[in-house]
Amino acid sequence: MDATVDRAWELKQELIDFVMDAEGELAIALETYAAEHASRDRSDISQRNMRIDSFAVEGKVGNKTPIDLFLETQPDLPEGDRALIQSWQRSFMGVFEVIQSLPDGLELMNWLTAKHYQVNANSAVQQAQLQRIKPGDILLTRIAPVDNSQYMFFGSYMALGNLGKPKLAVAIGNFKDNYKNHLYGDAPELLEEAWESVVKYHEEFTGFFGSDNFTLPGYQLNKKIGELQESMTKKRLAEAGIDENKSLQEVADEAGVDMEELIAAAEEAGMDPKEAAQLFDRNKNNKMVMPKVHLPDDLKKAEEVTCFSHPRWGQMLIPTYSKFVALLNREDPSLIEAEPLVRHYLEDPIINFYVWQQLAAEYPTPLENLLQLVLERPNFQLDRDLGPLLQEFNKPLEPHLPETASIPLHLNQLFEEALVEVNKSKSKSKGKKKASKGFLAS
Repeated sequence: MDATVDRAWELKQELIDFVMDAEGELAIALETYAAEHASRDRSDISQRNMRIDSFAVEGKVGNKTPIDLFLETQPDLPEGDRALIQSWQRSFMGVFEVIQSLPDGLELMNWLTAKHYQVNANSAVQQAQLQRIKPGDILLTRIAPVDNSQYMFFGSYMALGNLGKPKLAVAIGNFKDNYKNHLYGDAPELLEEAWESVVKYHEEFTGFFGSDNFTLPGYQLNKKIGELQESMTKKRLAEAGIDENKSLQEVADEAGVDMEELIAAAEEAGMDPKEAAQLFDRNKNNKMVMPKVHLPDDLKKAEEVTCFSHPRWGQMLIPTYSKFVALLNREDPSLIEAEPLVRHYLEDPIINFYVWQQLAAEYPTPLENLLQLVLERPNFQLDRDLGPLLQEFNKPLEPHLPETASIPLHLNQLFEEALVEVNKSKSKSKGKKKASKGFLAS
């Protein structure tokens, strides 16, 4: 194995030993970090080790990181070693596809950003384990820089196998839910562009509906969101200088792409072909797209859906908001009727901190009384205890990137193709059931 990787792994082990042997504030910080992240991870050894690795590079003890504290205890460490350890603060988690096996490791592609990395095994033991990994396999792991061109596995990895598109889409979705701070860990420019798209979509959404808070029947909301997306597509085409009256062949020719390939790619990505032409234009660099909004069936069929929109929190679509407000307006709600709905609001991630803020602002006293009743906390004070309560139920007090944020083109294609496969599978399943029923009836 490479001597630089050997030294890096030796230093990494020393860092982890320092963290695990620590007492006082560092030990308390590790315990707190582990508790906050335990609910999202499977409780196996590899996940626990990955959690400790994450704390070692991104944890906080006051204003310092565990790496800062470790380096303070190593005044005689050579400058090269110190620089290497500090570079690990640029390590990141990812969902990686194995591209090929290498003599000392693997070539990996981060599915979140499509960037490729030469990643070395961190030990002879891990190198032997990697022999079982095949091209096309998906790994969940953290990688860390060794030098300007090489990375190493910062610890263990989770092998998810060779996944079809639907399962890969689910794996990436789970990653987005569980590792929100690592969405575009190796591409901060994509993260910035994604956040800018959230603001833009909020402006388009509120401009189209005329408000940042309204209620509509589910079927009507679904129809209106389709109209909104069509309107936004036309605006983007106009901004790109595309004449709406031009034929698709003319647009494809101007972009320098084959029309048949363009139509196929647009169908896979769930996009307007003319808009897709701009993304495939060899002279353009913009590779982020707004994902198509697919309203789930329960919202489409809902009697009414209350919508909130915010430039950071995104859009929250809630079919039970009026029911919750009616509960707050009741003079003496019973525990039996109140508890299921309140628990649902505390546990459902859609009902985020922003929604609770709206409820608290409009119904402060009834909401406080209701939470006192359901939680059996007579001393509960809304202004003091709401934030900590929501954190108890894993609700962040700051927004994470919403689902409507723009995503890289390759991810959008994956999600749309996965959706097509799932829908095809459902159709086949329904067809088989109908055929079976007819056969039995005969």
